[in-house]
Amino acid sequence: MPSALIEVRQQYSAEVESEIMEAVHAALREAFKILPGDRNVRLLVHEPHRFQCPPDREKPEYYTHISIDCFAGRSLEAKRKLYKAIVADPTGWKILKLSEKEGIDNHKAARKVIEDRLKAKFKNPVYNERNGLC
Repeated sequence: MPSALIEVRQQYSAEVESEIMEAVHAALREAFKILPGDRNVRLLVHEPHRFQCPPDREKPEYYTHISIDCFAGRSLEAKRKLYKAIVADPTGWKILKLSEKEGIDNHKAARKVIEDRLKAKFKNPVYNERNGLC
């Protein structure tokens, strides 16, 4: 069973934290075809000074790092599918809902926040804005 660790730079409400973890677990279920009970998802909240991020971020408080450990036998195709499922519009995290909750008026800005929050890091993926994973 894969193990996921989500690291964030700010405290969220229990409801939002659960939504974040559920979104990652749903992506794992979709991409890796795991059972609903195969759940090992952790969320770790860091103080911003203990979790540095690239200095060019417009909203560094939303910077999120997701690490997923799984068996080496997972295909590159399955990893790409997982990445796309996380970055897409994950369960319950619709653009409008996020915009309303966090006061983001522009849907494009909300999409960027979601992408920054939920970009997964695999061992050797190359992300290309135009084509997705290469």
